Amino acid sequence: MNIGEIARRAGVSRSTVSYALSGKRPVSDDTRRKIQQVIDELGYRPNASARALANGRTSTIGLVFPPAGNHYTGMQLDFIGSVVEAAAAHDYDVLLSPSGVDSDRSFQRLLGERRVDGAILMEIRLQDDRVDHLTALDLPFVAIGRTARPEGSWWVGLDHTALAAACVHHLADLGHRRVAFVNRPQQLLRSGYESAQRGLDGFTKAAAERGLTVRTYCCGDDAASGQACVEQILHDDPATTALVTLNEAALGGLYRGLAQAGRHVPRDFSVTGVVAGRWAETVTPQLTAADVPAEEMGRRAVDLLVERLDHPDAPPRHHLLTPPISLRASTGPGTSTA
Repeated sequence: MNIGEIARRAGVSRSTVSYALSGKRPVSDDTRRKIQQVIDELGYRPNASARALANGRTSTIGLVFPPAGNHYTGMQLDFIGSVVEAAAAHDYDVLLSPSGVDSDRSFQRLLGERRVDGAILMEIRLQDDRVDHLTALDLPFVAIGRTARPEGSWWVGLDHTALAAACVHHLADLGHRRVAFVNRPQQLLRSGYESAQRGLDGFTKAAAERGLTVRTYCCGDDAASGQACVEQILHDDPATTALVTLNEAALGGLYRGLAQAGRHVPRDFSVTGVVAGRWAETVTPQLTAADVPAEEMGRRAVDLLVERLDHPDAPPRHHLLTPPISLRASTGPGTSTA
């Protein structure tokens, strides 16, 4: 069913039907009612392309979300799901673009063909060319994460500096003196990946404040890398009694490595970090952690983007979240080897 058939049955021109649907020109109430009656009888729904032509909106937002490695981690999938659900509540569809830099073809298609009304950017770097590119194109966007200079932009962020520091203070309060930090992969840290950089800063500064002996490690986003990382930690300093991690994808491997080394959690070794709550609860014992509120962050990002689309002149807004540490069962008092 198309506009031509509606026009024929309503006894009006195609352009009149188009104006009635788009609201671009006034149509008399009688004519509008006649057209609506035909539409209701036929069950007509304009397709996405027709709606976009009529009102200049696609009712689609882009989610620019490159996988950090060869696959999406569980936490990343949580973010994707939260964005899709929040967008649906606003009657928006989501188009996923796995783009890492502004030269990626997927990213260019998203922008050049104006397939979306706005975008949500994930996996933010401190210096992020995608942010610069979208700003230059004047395409509305919201970042999940923040650049080194987030002033004047719309974003939802997690305070990784404060959260990593809170984990250090928690361990220090328990009496741990030799602590390791398990970060994200080396290539992400080198590229200025925001959470990896800010988490490292928070860990390092808090450890210095508490006078701890520490070592820092980068770890791949998988269980095998986590196990290998623990082996390296205990090889470098067997007296280490605790670790802080930002790497939820390696969490199972960290636990396995400790078990194989004969370190019981939390009696002999404490583990904490910044991890999504549902992943912290999948390991045994459950992880004491600053829970990443993926669902809330995705929802807030969509809400901000819709606000920006509906009110183009609104001043920039942001949310910086600092969830408390959820005390579970993976941390205990420092041992005599400290």
